[in-house]
Amino acid sequence: MAAACLAGTAWAAPAPWYFWRSKVDGKRVCAQASPGPGWARDSTPYDGPGCEARRRVFVIPMR
Repeated sequence: MAAACLAGTAWAAPAPWYFWRSKVDGKRVCAQASPGPGWARDSTPYDGPGCEARRRVFVIPMR
């Protein structure tokens, strides 16, 4: 039973990051979850931490 529970966590991914806009004054913050009821999501999800795009890695084949 314990092995079945642990196997599910191996496929878990971190939560995406979003920009959230205040409904009161329009300020934006970056967070994984809503800061509260006075906030609305204001962006598409970011994979990288802190609302940064994931770094691109280029592999140059050797000759």
